[in-house]
Amino acid sequence: MLSDRFGRVRVMRLALLGAGLAGLASAAMPALPALIVARVAAGACFGAVIPTSLTYVGDTFQVSVRQRALSDLMGLMALGTALATGLGGVLGDLAGWRAAFTVPAVCALACAVALRTLPEPPRAEIGGLGRHVGAVLRRPWALLVFALAFVEGAVLLGMLTFLATVLQHQGVSSALAGLAAAAYGLGVYLFSQVVKRLAGGRPVWSLILIGGAQMCAGYAIVAVEANLGTVALTALLLGGGWSFMHSSLQTWATSVVPQARGTTVAFFASCLFMGSAVASWAAGPLAGSGSYGLLFGLAAAVAAPLTVVAAVSRRRYGARAPEEDAAPRPE
Repeated sequence: MLSDRFGRVRVMRLALLGAGLAGLASAAMPALPALIVARVAAGACFGAVIPTSLTYVGDTFQVSVRQRALSDLMGLMALGTALATGLGGVLGDLAGWRAAFTVPAVCALACAVALRTLPEPPRAEIGGLGRHVGAVLRRPWALLVFALAFVEGAVLLGMLTFLATVLQHQGVSSALAGLAAAAYGLGVYLFSQVVKRLAGGRPVWSLILIGGAQMCAGYAIVAVEANLGTVALTALLLGGGWSFMHSSLQTWATSVVPQARGTTVAFFASCLFMGSAVASWAAGPLAGSGSYGLLFGLAAAVAAPLTVVAAVSRRRYGARAPEEDAAPRPE
């Protein structure tokens, strides 16, 4: 909402500055409670960068090519996450946990400086906060997209966290389990390049179907048999599901209320991560009892209707909703 009022670039720069300072504070904290507070602050600031960067893409790319740009952004995010997961552990072993917090903090500060040359895109003027939020929440298509994001977050992000734990439950080391699950990041990066080439040439609803089919297949595989190979394969397929389905829903979110794009994307991201949190909490007892086959089977069962509803709804939206007049890319 702040980016709708004050500008995308300004919010990203301030958020990166805050994340950098919170990261440096994390590295200096002497006790666990203070460290937790600093990490929450850093997470909040980094969390502000993600939807604002997505909104920036929505502001600067025509809707016909927007999914390609978002696929690039999503692929780079996944690559950064995968690299950080591996390098963070190595850095922590070699230089200690404080260094693992210091390096990304310095990177955030460098990015805040680098963004000073990024042009601010044009955006619609907004009225009062209540009116602005109401314009989003009164739009039925927006509410549907938010609901789909909640379920997607539950099925994909919420269940993804258990791919490593099922291996650890079998006695596999944390390092090997983490590497197998990290195939997800590789899958996101590789499949995002495929989506980039298909977007624009295929209807969006068909991309959602492809992504949903990958999610269902991945969870079905690991529900039947969980080992290093099947977990890595499932992680790759979930990366494909994220690339195809999530990028489609994400692009839809940037278009459904263009006059309040920043607020819409913020609601979308919030619903996604709330769904992830709720699913992780709800699945805890099954994981605790070792019932991973049932856990992943339920994930596959939920992914199937999610895919159908999302694909059918997106097709109907494409047939009924007027094409958005996207803002031109700034020079």
